[in-house]
Amino acid sequence: MKDFKLIIVTGMSGAGKTLACRSLEDLDYFCVDNLPPLLIPKFVELCSHSSDRMQKFVLVVDARSKNFFNTFMQVLDEIDKQKVPYQLLFMEASDAVIIRRYKETRRRHPMDPNALISDAIQQERKALAKIKQRATHIIDTSCLKTGELKERISKLFKTSDSGKMNINVLSFGFKFGVPLEADLVLDVRFLPNPFYDEKLRHKSGNVADVAQYISKFDVTKQFKEKLDDFISFLVPQYINEGKSQLVIAVGCTGGMHRSVYIAHHIYKLLKDKDYLVNIEHRDLMKNKVEEHLADEDVIDE
Repeated sequence: MKDFKLIIVTGMSGAGKTLACRSLEDLDYFCVDNLPPLLIPKFVELCSHSSDRMQKFVLVVDARSKNFFNTFMQVLDEIDKQKVPYQLLFMEASDAVIIRRYKETRRRHPMDPNALISDAIQQERKALAKIKQRATHIIDTSCLKTGELKERISKLFKTSDSGKMNINVLSFGFKFGVPLEADLVLDVRFLPNPFYDEKLRHKSGNVADVAQYISKFDVTKQFKEKLDDFISFLVPQYINEGKSQLVIAVGCTGGMHRSVYIAHHIYKLLKDKDYLVNIEHRDLMKNKVEEHLADEDVIDE
């Protein structure tokens, strides 16, 4: 159980438990929402003795469980007897903020769907009072923005193996449309185009002859130097901001030569820096391709 980590998330309905859960998922925790309290000890027992690689768990328990208030305190006592290490995160917010959030979503309060929201909130506060006293962490989201909550969660629960940003490098052709999922779009249509060389026209940007053709021009050399500085500066800023995924799209006219070459260059740069990076050539095979190398097989640009 050395590496076993358990976080139990509870608190006021409408205080941000769902957002907290999503933030923890981004930190590579396995989240189970609305687990009946009576099942928690068995779940913990199974997970803590599992040989699976998954060792970080989040359980969200709240008033949606019908027997929540009658059993949850007993369940916590039982976990304590098992000597299972866990942290109890209590999500809090002011009455006015919770009422406003329920008004915006037009949802009924799970504590008492037929009561006024203000009355249901008071019932829930009273029922949660003793549980709140046992919390290891209390987060009041009344004045927090989504990004601020995510940052707070990250500071509390991020581990050395969690939250690595996933980077996807995507080459594409502008004539097939700009990828909707792109965070950054690089237009490399200004680079010399191998399409006009008959010997290179049907070879992709990963083939040595094409790569050598594109790379021999001064404009390409200057661009790659500036691009390397730009990417090396920008990626850590996104990581510090808490972004979980970054899509870098590189486009040329058809998505076969220049975009493939530059996308591979970015992929290699990031991989050498030990980032978690993938590459995809979206439109490559929409062209007439007679010779192409996979990025893992490219030895030299």
